[in-house]
Amino acid sequence: MKASHQGRRVLMVARHFPPIGGAGVHRSVGYVQHLPRYGYWPAVVTGPGQTRDRWTPQDPALLAGLPSDAEIHRVPHAEPDDPTGLRATADRWLRRPPPWIRTWVDGAVEEGLRVARDAQLILASCVPYETAEAGARLSAELGIPWVADLEDPWALDEMFVQPTALHRRVAFARMRRSLASASAIVTCAPEAASRFREALPECEGQVIAAVPIGFESGSFAETGPARSPSDALRIVHTGSLHTALGEAHRRSRRRRRLLGGTSLDVDILTRSVVFLLEALRQVRDTDGELAQRIELHLAGGMTDADRALAEGHPGVHIHGQLGHQQTVDLMRSADLLFLPMHDLPVGERAGLIPYKTYEYLAARRPILAAVPDGDVRDMLEPLPYATVCRPSDVDAMAHAIRANLAAGHRGDLGLDLAAPPLSDYDRGHLVGQTAQVFDRVVAPAAADLSVVAA
Repeated sequence: MKASHQGRRVLMVARHFPPIGGAGVHRSVGYVQHLPRYGYWPAVVTGPGQTRDRWTPQDPALLAGLPSDAEIHRVPHAEPDDPTGLRATADRWLRRPPPWIRTWVDGAVEEGLRVARDAQLILASCVPYETAEAGARLSAELGIPWVADLEDPWALDEMFVQPTALHRRVAFARMRRSLASASAIVTCAPEAASRFREALPECEGQVIAAVPIGFESGSFAETGPARSPSDALRIVHTGSLHTALGEAHRRSRRRRRLLGGTSLDVDILTRSVVFLLEALRQVRDTDGELAQRIELHLAGGMTDADRALAEGHPGVHIHGQLGHQQTVDLMRSADLLFLPMHDLPVGERAGLIPYKTYEYLAARRPILAAVPDGDVRDMLEPLPYATVCRPSDVDAMAHAIRANLAAGHRGDLGLDLAAPPLSDYDRGHLVGQTAQVFDRVVAPAAADLSVVAA
């Protein structure tokens, strides 16, 4: 699509932006690609594009795929290194943001004021969460409204665990203060939107909307598995694993509960392949020769703990960090896509939707989802090609693997990206929903805007 310069100018503040890759950039990339269709022209203020950790890998192909006339402004300041030693320990305990975040926020405000011109709206992609401060400061300086775009529900995220009850209260107060001046809050999950409405009653005048991240249909235009037919059952997991975090959380769970650091019994270790590997071991022990046909492919940034867990198991292939299109191709080569989440007590709903959920759907391959109650389970349970179990249910995972082994290579599922339910998660369509939020913020004039033709 050739972007049009018609429409209202939106000052978009987003540190996670190409050439940085990873799950956190795709929402912002989608805004640049699709907002002009709905009468909004984004001017992006972003960071220098440097990689700091496994959450910000380099993926230059995403930058090359943006419209040629995209307006992108980079904060000129290099980000400082993280502190080490006692300073780092003190910062973690006191929950002080590292110096690079302050550099980013101050630089984004400075650059945003320089390029704002005739902007009528500010959109702050709150990754990191402190970007909300940049949105609020720019709004106050420019006298225009701002919208907070939250991929995860910040202090309301059950995985956002704290050492003590005091830390929880401080984190919540910081979130409340940062979002107080926003005209709208956009979340990625209906459960997250419900939590914000309940936890922030003083924000009754704000628009709080749930808009999924979705998938870019052009990346999944081809159909069928992206590999030659094979006797092997290929299980694929893409994205981050949380082995080390999950183990550390388990060790500190009793202390956190005693000190009030968590109000919910969360198990983060299930957001790894610990229990899948146990299921595969169970299948090997009972099915012998048949189980030798299983391959497990892991793609994404991995910690030493992730690698130590996976290495040495038969049939495991570690790909490391791949570019987005390579990741898509690996998804499409799968006979079974594995989607693990953290575990919660039955009846407690998860407040987030992992980005890979949408891309797994777009890949049109069978899915094994080990997930708690919540939006992801609601999305997948009705689908005939998705098997859903509890996050630590090894027996159910083993049963699903045996069923797929018995079924043999099934080829393409024959799903149409343009038909429900997949069309509901097309990113171009979903950006239109965010544009409707913008219309409500800058109303009444925006309500009369016609859609700019693609």
